Amino acid sequence: MAKQKKYIFVTGGVLSSIGKGISAASIGMLMEQRGISVTMIKMDPYLNVDPGTMNPFQHGEVFVLDDGAETDLDLGHYSRFVQGAKFTRKNSFTTGRIYDAVIRRERAGGYLGETIQVIPHITDEIKRNIREAANGYDLAIVEVGGTVGDIESLPFLEAIRQMKGEEGASNVLFVHLTLVPYVAAAGELKTKPTQHSVKELREIGIQPDILLCRTDRVLPKEVKDKIGLFCNVSGAQVFSATDVANIYEVPLLFHEEGLDEEIAEKLGIWSGRPDLSRWASMLKTLHHPEAEISVGIVGKYTDWRDSYKSISEALIHGGVANHVRVNMVYVDSEELEKGGQLELLASVDGILVPGGFGERGIEGKIQAIHYARTHGVPFFGICLGMQLAVIEFARNVCNIAEANSAEFRPNGSAKVIDLMESQKAHTDLGGTMRLGAYPCQLVKEAKPGIKTKAFLAYQAESIIERHRHRFEVSNAYVAQLKEKGLVISGKNFNADTQEELVEMVESPDHPWFLSCQFHPEFLSHPLKPHPLFAAFVAAAKNRNRDNRR
Repeated sequence: MAKQKKYIFVTGGVLSSIGKGISAASIGMLMEQRGISVTMIKMDPYLNVDPGTMNPFQHGEVFVLDDGAETDLDLGHYSRFVQGAKFTRKNSFTTGRIYDAVIRRERAGGYLGETIQVIPHITDEIKRNIREAANGYDLAIVEVGGTVGDIESLPFLEAIRQMKGEEGASNVLFVHLTLVPYVAAAGELKTKPTQHSVKELREIGIQPDILLCRTDRVLPKEVKDKIGLFCNVSGAQVFSATDVANIYEVPLLFHEEGLDEEIAEKLGIWSGRPDLSRWASMLKTLHHPEAEISVGIVGKYTDWRDSYKSISEALIHGGVANHVRVNMVYVDSEELEKGGQLELLASVDGILVPGGFGERGIEGKIQAIHYARTHGVPFFGICLGMQLAVIEFARNVCNIAEANSAEFRPNGSAKVIDLMESQKAHTDLGGTMRLGAYPCQLVKEAKPGIKTKAFLAYQAESIIERHRHRFEVSNAYVAQLKEKGLVISGKNFNADTQEELVEMVESPDHPWFLSCQFHPEFLSHPLKPHPLFAAFVAAAKNRNRDNRR
């Protein structure tokens, strides 16, 4: 007899950015460690079909999956906490995608002339998407985006309310994350925001089974009992979600509070206790590093750190691999263009230029790359960072003064970065994007007897990495670049178009100067740091050690 599928729905109240994504991911990690197959789903209430075109200042980074889906950054949290699930575009959907599917079906006659309404048609589509994404797993943890009380979230909340009746009360658990602030002037923890948030949920038919209370201190038993009394749950179902120095502490905190045990009991899941020893060892390295290093992240979204969330987490993972703490120094590329923040480049142990789109701040990034190349500072370029590294090399080593990208100078005379021939036929920008997982063949030797930095990092000759970009290194300039010493250490061959694409470049005469067209940060995990980030941090650590001597 097949096991009954279980669902956990995670909602949030009082305010946005309260930590639903980390809380949901931490629950997923704990349940997976108990031997349960877990998948994670994110439902976002905005009308965009996906976050691919959204401004990073508003929404943070776009996280790309193997199948090319452009998703919310919470999918990155899920990927870093839950290892056994294979996330696809099914695991992330928005109000826009739901309405788009329903309207398309209606236009095609799929509803046989019915009047299309939020209930049941929109809610049925939401439930269909949840069940489709949950297929093949024992437990699906579903995060409902937005804040309870937002009008945009109501169809999602109505859909999950219906699912409890349809799936059976013993197979569905509602977890609500809320805020319990400490008012210093009164010397008290205030429970009223939580009471009001739960009241709003109950008014639309959802009674939380478990309350996670975001707070700056562990809640005393009497406060938990008070919350339970006013929110119609037992005090034993109220858990502290205290502020932590590092997000990777959250699963251990929840486990110490007994959250995973309570969830397993309420859902009737028979499982063993989780083995958290490797996770605890990783945290020990984070908290007690052998040394500290600094890495300069040069970009134009430096005032909104979520724009580089996967980058910063992958650097932390690289630090774990090297037993160092990585301090991130954010350098505004536009300020570099104006002649400012140059002292920051001189103060760091490594320089990283991440991906991005648009011309703003580009020359500042190129200045940072030039500084790293000419001063022997370990350098890591990712996506746009690789393209700019090629432009910098073409200008200053190959003496191609007008070297640029077709993205910024579409009519330029030296487009060392350009669209592939097959892409130029597309009239829409979406059709020119290379999204998702693609293979890359690594070159083993940079020079006779000298292995490439790419091969040394991966210890493999064939890899698969995720992409999100539109422009490529122009093959018309590859011979010139190689003649002047730039090593093409990774390539992708497109069998359909018969085009060979540059995937990785590096300088063999530099301590560590490497760039890649793909996004390695999307595949990094705290227990399995990405090889390129581990190698980059190791190079920065060596520079730091040399400078201290």
